[in-house]
Amino acid sequence: MSIERQAARFVEARRAASGFPEYPGALPADLDQAYAVQAAEIGQWTDPIVGWKVGRIAPPLAEALGEDRFTGPIFAGTVRASDAMNDFTAIENGFSAFEAEIVIVASADAPAGKTDWTVDEAADLAGAMHIAVEVAGGPFAAANDLGPLTTIASFGGNNGLLLGSEIGNWRGLSFDAIRCTTTIDDAVAGQAPASAVPGTPIAAFAFALGRTARMGRPIRKGDLISTGAITGVHVVRIGQRCTADFGEFGAIHCIVVKAVPQG
Repeated sequence: MSIERQAARFVEARRAASGFPEYPGALPADLDQAYAVQAAEIGQWTDPIVGWKVGRIAPPLAEALGEDRFTGPIFAGTVRASDAMNDFTAIENGFSAFEAEIVIVASADAPAGKTDWTVDEAADLAGAMHIAVEVAGGPFAAANDLGPLTTIASFGGNNGLLLGSEIGNWRGLSFDAIRCTTTIDDAVAGQAPASAVPGTPIAAFAFALGRTARMGRPIRKGDLISTGAITGVHVVRIGQRCTADFGEFGAIHCIVVKAVPQG
């Protein structure tokens, strides 16, 4: 099955809000193949990109692939400002995960052609910082089970973003001081500081700057970069209630609801 046909299967299922159990065609063998499927999906999707999510590639696969993170597009129509209670949309028979994250807003366009970024260079381009929840998942039910390559090929494993309150004066804070407790149906599912993101969220931002430039889609001013799960990847099902509580920085409360087909 061609890359375009694989992408079309993901696009059709996402639009129909209907999950499927089997990967369409041969599994991607490397990062190039996985990102080729993602690029084809972006080409077939009409909503503009307003940011990127960052996920982890764990050892030993990270050593084999040569990268320890991956990225995927966040589309404009999937971003919501957090309210008192938020719908967390899950594609029925697909995969859904609740992820408490830190979002960094790009303060300027990334320089054209710059594909390698240090943490210090990335920090200079970091603007506002927000608490957030990534609406992770997609229509392919086994994406998480089969690893990051299939997640990359499934729109990067992003189905939306809930943007919470801004963290004021974040440059004067330690990431150890920004702590989150995730609960699902009132049971604690995970607790950790933002420093649990390897290298801190700024390192994830640096990765996103380099990877998107290499993909020919450099980050632009105002783009939202969701920097990775702080307390873990928490699989959820329709009907559950979830909270990412960042203490003094705010909380995001959600109920998992069935995604509806898109026009």
